Formats: sequence, C-alpha cells, structure tokens
Amino acid sequence: MRLITFTDDKSTRIGILQKDQIIDLSAAAPDIPNEMVAFLEAGDAALEKARAAAGTQATIKLSDVTLESPVLRPPKILAVGLNYREHVEETGRELPKVPIIFNKQSTSATGPFAPILRPHESVAMDYEGEMGVVIGKRCRRVPKDRYAEVVAGYTVLNDVTIRDWQRRSPTMTMGKSWDSHCPMGPSIVTPDEVDISKLELKTLVNGEVRQHSDTSYLIFDVPTLIEHLSTAFTLEPGDVIATGTCAGVAAAMEGMPWLKQGDIVRVEIETLGAIENNVVDDDGGVIIE
Repeated sequence: MRLITFTDDKSTRIGILQKDQIIDLSAAAPDIPNEMVAFLEAGDAALEKARAAAGTQATIKLSDVTLESPVLRPPKILAVGLNYREHVEETGRELPKVPIIFNKQSTSATGPFAPILRPHESVAMDYEGEMGVVIGKRCRRVPKDRYAEVVAGYTVLNDVTIRDWQRRSPTMTMGKSWDSHCPMGPSIVTPDEVDISKLELKTLVNGEVRQHSDTSYLIFDVPTLIEHLSTAFTLEPGDVIATGTCAGVAAAMEGMPWLKQGDIVRVEIETLGAIENNVVDDDGGVIIE
C-alpha cells in the first residue's frame, strides 16, 4: 500500500496511490483520520480499514491533484550523517563507530515535486538522495529484532544541505534545516510491499547521474538506527528518519557544482518511486505573521 497526502480543490487529505489513480480515504473510509500523523496515531485499526479501502474503486486521477509531503509536518526529522562507506571516504573522514545523528527542522518538509528554495545567503547548496523511514508507533528502547513493529513504511527524500552554513559550527543544524530542504514522497510504501535490504538509489541533476548506490551499503542499517535513536528518546508516529546519503555529493566533486536556479534534482529509489524538484531562488524577505 502506498499512502499519500494530496491536495485538490476541496482540501488536503490522505489517500492510497494506485499507479495513476488515487483512492480518497476520506470517502472510502470516512471514519479514519484524514491527516497522516493522526492516521498513524490511530494505529492498526485505522491501517486495516485503509487496507480494506484499497480494494475499492479509485475515484481521483493523480494528474488532478498536488502531491504533498506524505507527512505534512513530521514531529521530528532525524538524519544520519556519513552512513555509506564511499561517502565517508569522499569526505576524508574516518568511518563512524556509532551513528552520527542530527536534526532537520520539521518546517523543511515539502512535497515530492515542490520547488526547493535556494537562499540568497549562500551559493553552496547541495543534494543528498536518501531512503526515509516513517515511524508508525510511539516507541522507546526498541531492540533490533523488533524494529519492524514500529515502521509505518519507507519513502524517498532529499536531504538538501547548505554546506557553508553546515560547516560554520560544530553542529549541522543550521545547514540542514532551511525551509523546503527536505522534499519527500511520493508516498509511504508499507513494509509488506518492499524489501529494503538492497534498493538501488540514484540522484540526478539535470539528467546527469551524480549518486548511484544501494541500501545494502548502509553502515548502520534501519534496525540499528531505530534501536539507537529510541534508546535516548521516544519515537512518535510520523517521525521521519533520513538514513544517510551515498557518494557523489557536489561538495566532493571537482569544481563543486552547487545547485543553482533552474536545476532539476531527481532522487529515485527502486520500488519506492521518485521525487523531482526544481531549484528556485528564494527572493523572500522578512516574514512576521
């Protein structure tokens, strides 16, 4: 099952993606929440009703809606640094002995085909294609062998990074958290539909393949990450874990070809689908509401 959040002229709500058609869960299963975090919080009962609805007639064309981030405002976006050996090598760093964890602010989440904004405060804008894990259950101290109990599904994301701001301080938060810098989607693919042990991953800029690897090369796998994170704090429904990127980032390439206005960045992961985002210069100023 591929769970999505979408907007049409009526509202923003959740559905099930079936090729180029959508089953609107607000119509097919009106007694379950129509917002993703609330839906996940409703637990197995809501999930089973959604599965039952998956057998009904799709009523909306994909081309008639806007796909949003599957989780509009994740409670937490937790990311993993240096989690592919070749990426560690291209940075000149040592292999980590424990997962390197940082946060991306929830306001960085945006849709799978929405623009990503290049800030005028920097020209060092980079891409990082990654597999995302969406948490489905509130949990703490989850042992590796029980990780599957807490995963709602998997998605595609781009951990867009402003490199000079990332390197200004010992923590990475300021370089990783700009608005629109975590596009994700197009859907949350439930675990029964995907084997994450070896999924091909590609990142393309204007059609040029910049990153190419697969998830079998993760240094710390998903069970290890969930055990590690949940040891320290509670994971909640809708939390997203960005599992790390592979080699090929602009920061490690000759000439450092940073993203610029008009570039198109596409991240593809086998079975999970693809996201594609245009780079648009952010000419915004002060906002006080």
